[in-house]
Amino acid sequence: MYLFDTPLQLDPILGMAEHRDCGALNVFGGTVRDHNEGKRVLRLKYTAFAPLAEKLMREIEQETREKFGVPHCRVIHRLGLLEIGDIAIYCAVRAPHRGEAFAACKYAVDAVKHRVPIWKEEFFEDGTSAFNQGCCIRPDLPPEHDNGHSHAHDHEHGDHHHHHA
Repeated sequence: MYLFDTPLQLDPILGMAEHRDCGALNVFGGTVRDHNEGKRVLRLKYTAFAPLAEKLMREIEQETREKFGVPHCRVIHRLGLLEIGDIAIYCAVRAPHRGEAFAACKYAVDAVKHRVPIWKEEFFEDGTSAFNQGCCIRPDLPPEHDNGHSHAHDHEHGDHHHHHA
């Protein structure tokens, strides 16, 4: 399973005793932050086109394992209403050495954020809300996900790229 309506659990995705040849375990956790573009965020909601999202997440894991030569890559994502500080995404990678573990983890997380149809709706202190696009806008997906809100890629470093459908 890749998408969860309940708080994400790290232990099941670590696969503790599986890879004795690996000296590196890299874990990334993405949490809900309390602001975006200068506005105070109270909470947010993740929704997804689940069948395609899970298929793509499985493909991204496989791609990451092959590209970086790592035996273990697992990514899971939370759905539903999340509060500030809640974990939205976990990625765990096991590799022989730390270099490829860090690189593979970054690659997998970036790929999920940019390619998987998961939508983030932010609820602001001023009573407004907006969809902040973590994935590219896909013309073949249902139009109810485009309610006239602004769409932007959300990167950890706060750089925002606006897209027009």
